[in-house]
This record gives sequence, C-alpha cells and structure tokens, in this order.
Amino acid sequence: MKPAEKEAVMAAFAAREYDVLVSTSVVEVGIDVANATVMLIEGANRFGLSQLHQFRGRVGRGAHASYCLLLADSSSATTDERLQAIVDTQDGFKLAEKDLELRGMGEFFGRRQSGEPEFQLVTAADRDLLARAKEQAERLNGADPELEQPEHALLRERVVDFWARRESRGDAS
Repeated sequence: MKPAEKEAVMAAFAAREYDVLVSTSVVEVGIDVANATVMLIEGANRFGLSQLHQFRGRVGRGAHASYCLLLADSSSATTDERLQAIVDTQDGFKLAEKDLELRGMGEFFGRRQSGEPEFQLVTAADRDLLARAKEQAERLNGADPELEQPEHALLRERVVDFWARRESRGDAS
C-alpha cells in the first residue's frame, strides 16, 4: 500500500470502521489504538523476542483486557523456550538478554543478526566488564583516535588487520 492508503486504513481502524486489521510487521511501530485488544502473530518463531515484545505492546493500551496470541509455524526446544519467555515476562530488557542467550549476538560489524560472533570475549552477564571496556575505549578514542601514539602501535596493527581480513572476505560494511 502507498503511505496515504496506509494512513487511511489506520484512521478507519482507529475510528472503528474496521474491526480487524491484517498487517505485515510494519504494525510494530504503526498502531496506537487504545481499543485494539487482540493480536495474532503468525510465524512468531521467526521474530526476535524484542520485536515480539514490541508487537505485544500494540494491544492493551486501553481499559479492556487484551490478548496476544503467538502462532509458531515450526517447533523446537529453542523455539518453545523463546516463546515461553514472552509468556513469562513483560520486561523488555530481560527478553533482550534471553534472545541474546538463545540466538547469539550475530555480527558486531555486518548484517547477520543472530548466531555466534566472530570473536567471543565476554557474555551478556559480564555487564560490569563491558561498561569498563566501553569507558576505556571512549577514553582512548578521545585521546588518540588514530592510534598514532607509540604505546598504541600494536592495537593499531590489530585494527588494521581486522579490517583488511573483513575486506578480503567481502563483508566490510
């Protein structure tokens, strides 16, 4: 649908001219109708937990009881565990951690959104270490962004090698 058509349908849905709205995942950010009370997510196993949490948040904004039904098109122990996490908590941060635990972080630099990263230094449980590392990286970037100081020569070499390997594989972003 063209943007104007989508806006017209959304306005009609909000005005209760339509009782049912069928949509693609664009609904994640597009619905703000207080009386929307039921959402059925087909193929729920194909979405990340954070996205499912966002979908679920599109219903139940008003005074009426609401329901979010998850319909998986395949089942496995991991799928069942992921979908059970949505049932068990409303905490988006906990769901993001669970998704990271179950699906992996994917590429740090790149397009793959799940799976094991190219390198594994820490886990999501190492928040304090990650926070300290971030502070150190920001401090280093502020003091020597090009890594030109002699004491940063080895780090510069490693960074250059990292990007050269990525470029040679054709996956530099």
